[in-house]
Amino acid sequence: MTSFGVIAGFALLVYAAPLVTPPRSAAVTLTIAQAPVGELTITVPAVVSLGGGPPGGTISQQMGAVTVRDTRSASPNTWAVTVTATAFTTGAGTPAQTIPTTRVSYWSGPATRASGGGSLAPGQPTSAQAQTLTAPRTAFRKISGNAPNRVSWQPTLVISIPSGAATGLYSGRVTHSVS
Repeated sequence: MTSFGVIAGFALLVYAAPLVTPPRSAAVTLTIAQAPVGELTITVPAVVSLGGGPPGGTISQQMGAVTVRDTRSASPNTWAVTVTATAFTTGAGTPAQTIPTTRVSYWSGPATRASGGGSLAPGQPTSAQAQTLTAPRTAFRKISGNAPNRVSWQPTLVISIPSGAATGLYSGRVTHSVS
């Protein structure tokens, strides 16, 4: 079973600072920026079962639709989706009970549904461009355009099971985030 999630956090730090009076000759510049109207959201499958396989085998399975919806009014309103993963483990997570991220590959595939304006680019359009999830990877991005948009794709996860892997139900986390 593979768990998918979006990790998002917001923090606001408010503190009191001593009042400092600038020297009389200091120029003060005030910039007011308008916050973009609308939002940038991502929807991913909550839980996915990738099936099973023997030690030394390979599992290749689509994970379900990932959808980005951008209703921001900022111009341009580009974005990028990053994908990361943890190792897949069972039991106590000993070396024999761990499938490291060096054996977990991802490819986004093309857009399966797109609407709105802008130029969209998959991170890995075909299986030949699959990348291991040993580091954050770009899954999909909007590279130009001003109009709100929505795009979906069906990424594939490929897991190469180590030949010495212990039998068990492995779990791990694949996280898609958009910014």
